Amino acid sequence: MSEVKERGFSRRNFLRAAGTLGISGALLGASVSGVRGQEENRGGDVSSAGAEHSSHGGNETTGSVDTSQFDPSEFLRDFYWGEERREGGGTVREYEITAEEVEIEVAPGVVYPAWAYNGQVPGPTLRATEGDRLRVVFKNNSEHPHTIHFHGFHPANMDGVFELVGAGQEFTYEFGAEPFGMHLYHCHTSPLRKHIEKGLYGAFIIDPEEGREEADEMVMVMNGFDTNFDAENEVYAVNTVAFHYQKNPIEIKKGELVRAYVVNVLEFDFINSFHTHANFFNYYPTGTKREPSEFTDTKMFAQGERGIMEFRYDFPGRFMFHAHVSEFAELGWMGLFDVKE
Repeated sequence: MSEVKERGFSRRNFLRAAGTLGISGALLGASVSGVRGQEENRGGDVSSAGAEHSSHGGNETTGSVDTSQFDPSEFLRDFYWGEERREGGGTVREYEITAEEVEIEVAPGVVYPAWAYNGQVPGPTLRATEGDRLRVVFKNNSEHPHTIHFHGFHPANMDGVFELVGAGQEFTYEFGAEPFGMHLYHCHTSPLRKHIEKGLYGAFIIDPEEGREEADEMVMVMNGFDTNFDAENEVYAVNTVAFHYQKNPIEIKKGELVRAYVVNVLEFDFINSFHTHANFFNYYPTGTKREPSEFTDTKMFAQGERGIMEFRYDFPGRFMFHAHVSEFAELGWMGLFDVKE
């Protein structure tokens, strides 16, 4: 690690040297140092650097990621409702969650040693309805103590802070599903930063009892990965795999309501953001209010901040969405909506 720092490698140059992030006319890889050099030599004028260097569309990776273990396209609309049963006149939903060590591919050829819930990062998207009783059976199959801390309402002994679950042990969390909204869950074992950056987090959705308007629903967990362990992220993404939704655009129907459940779990960076091209969205902070707080095309997110974005596209075609922190976009946090008639 010290050798990397001594050579003055930036987070982009480290990946370029490792031969993992390709260029395809990109701001990733070799063209980065070239553009930066032109900026320095010309006092910031990069107008003649070439159209391929100024286009969002040129940013991507070469090669492909093996999605047989985790496919961000499938994860996008996959909700874990648990096993439903009736007890005491009410609905109980029982979930099974494990913690384990697993290697995940976050960009072509870039393998990250993660700690994961149910063998995937993010963990499964837990979903319930306001008023349900939740029972989460947590089994720690890893070598380290872990917990699950749920954002929402629950008793103190279900908070996932003090009741450490050791290697090979099991613990059952049980509490009522409230309040309705877009939440998250994550490990709360110290050192907290390590357990989150390693991948122990997921989305947690509680629907209002009366439901919401029918929509095409999807989950977008904004995350990043410190692949050379220098306390800086080298890869940024939505749902783990860099540029996945650029290479595999998200298909939606023209005029159909889209509801995106968005959460930022990015470690090391204070602020993340979400920007839609050629469109605005209604934003519901934490998803706990009936009325949107704003109508916009860019939303900033601190760590742990989350909400619901609702929008429609009135024109067919491919429309970009990405972080409006440009560095994040250039390093993987970029995708496309493919709007169909």
